[in-house]
Amino acid sequence: MATREFAAHEAHAHTAPQGFIRKWVFSLDHKVIGLQYYFLALTAVIVGMFLSLLMRIHLIWPNITLPLLGDIKPETYLTLVTMHGTIMVFFVLTTAPQGGFGNYFLPIQIGAADMAFPVLNMLSFWVTALAFIVMLGAFFVTGGAPLHGWTGYPPLSAVPSAGPGEGPGADMWVISIALFCIGALMSALNFITTTLDMRAKGMSMMRMPLTCWAWFITAILGLLAFGVLFSAGILLLLDRNAGTSFYVPLTVFSGQIVAHKGGSPLLWQHLFWFFGHPEVYIAILPAMGLCSQLVSVFSRKPIFGYKAMVYAMLSIGLLGFMVWGHHMFMSGMSPYSAFAFSIMTMAIGVPSAIKTFNWLGTLWGGRIRLASPMLFAIGFVSLFVSGGISGPFLAQPTLDIPLHDTAFVTGHFHLIMGVASIFGIFAATYYWFPKMFGRMMNETLARWHFWLTFVGTYCIFMPMHYAGMAGQPRRYSQFTELHYLEKLIPLNTFITFAAFVTIASQLIFIFNLFWSMKAGKKASDNPWEATTLEWTTATPPPHDNFGGHTPVVYNGPYEYGVPGAPRDYVMQTDPTTVAAH
Repeated sequence: MATREFAAHEAHAHTAPQGFIRKWVFSLDHKVIGLQYYFLALTAVIVGMFLSLLMRIHLIWPNITLPLLGDIKPETYLTLVTMHGTIMVFFVLTTAPQGGFGNYFLPIQIGAADMAFPVLNMLSFWVTALAFIVMLGAFFVTGGAPLHGWTGYPPLSAVPSAGPGEGPGADMWVISIALFCIGALMSALNFITTTLDMRAKGMSMMRMPLTCWAWFITAILGLLAFGVLFSAGILLLLDRNAGTSFYVPLTVFSGQIVAHKGGSPLLWQHLFWFFGHPEVYIAILPAMGLCSQLVSVFSRKPIFGYKAMVYAMLSIGLLGFMVWGHHMFMSGMSPYSAFAFSIMTMAIGVPSAIKTFNWLGTLWGGRIRLASPMLFAIGFVSLFVSGGISGPFLAQPTLDIPLHDTAFVTGHFHLIMGVASIFGIFAATYYWFPKMFGRMMNETLARWHFWLTFVGTYCIFMPMHYAGMAGQPRRYSQFTELHYLEKLIPLNTFITFAAFVTIASQLIFIFNLFWSMKAGKKASDNPWEATTLEWTTATPPPHDNFGGHTPVVYNGPYEYGVPGAPRDYVMQTDPTTVAAH
């Protein structure tokens, strides 16, 4: 066993790079690649927030003329919706938790010197970066970016003459998604191989931190889901440019019969949502794993029900592939199919509830330290529960059909998938920043950032549920003239001003991030008194992570409050001298 582990580590070792290009641009070091993913996601989230700001301004003041941008026309609004959703889902929620923090900390947390395939790791980042550049390029081609929504439903997305932006901009959108899928598939293979083959001596699967389990399960989901989306995107490109008819039936656009027949728009919906619902868990599972980590560290207690947490994440991953049809209740599917998808959707709430109660069980009776990472972890639990409660409503076809195209759904998925995952990213940043940069972030600024973001998020997305139940449609660029929605204008004005404050509060985070890199208080090797392997090495970690020696693991990842131990925590590398939990 030791020989196999030694051989595995030696086979993947590589010397520290010397030049700037090899060290910081085309790096093979998983830590540098993790930072590249992180700052790519940071760039993407700034773009995505700006687009959402323009959307909120237009909904309240539809006739306003903006400096440099001019009027926002209805088709421009739909372009903003499309690009905001695409950039946020792919280049932020998928990229930062898995590509950023997963790349940086998975090898360190399992005691490896690097990822299993360093060159593949580098390629996966640069393909993802290229995908982002292509996506932004869609704004600058003839006709502009597409307006078919982030879900890309045909025939609108499949016929270049279907509307403004559905020409070269839509081609670039599809190409960008296909490139992203290639990068994600390479990354998923790397994560799975690293987790299975590169663990240090003593690091059994059931001694891995729950963050590693989350990244591992997320990689499996990505490997299965992104391949389907990639295939769907290739077929869409063929429909658009090669005259095929996978998705386009015999139909009429602008009085013209299209040169297609026999295709099925529902085929795209099935392929897209077979990817799309696991994508929700690709975005949220890393945050779940991190939340489990932080709740244990800052409660000074072992995680409540470690094995139950592992099996719950595995169950969520499995069931996530069985519920895609609940996005399609409006498509006229058989009531029997709808009933099956409804049952499976409610079933997936069970492992989610297990995780939630285990987080509460860990907090109960703990010596809680309300540092900024813990605040964001608790905020994540709050948003996950609040957003999840509306899920069983939408799991019922009879309720989903009237609610589906309303702001109710917008509020639901932003809470549970969007902002909950973002809170996980914030928590990870505040928690691991000392290890990555050797300095602490400013705690006062972090608390201001937390409370403004937390309250602002609820002020934005909770009212959307009420607006949806009152009949406010989503995707409409303008409804200030609609008599039946007149009474909702003050509510939407409130949401827009809440969005202004929440987006502005992110400037606190950005300032804190970059200021702390240069002027933050110097961090010790283990400022949070945590037990996992990243806190046993130098700060920042050396090129091979552990300074020439491979750690040996003796304990589980959450040994806090062990009776008879000299401290209130036992590191994973501490030889067993007292009975662990």
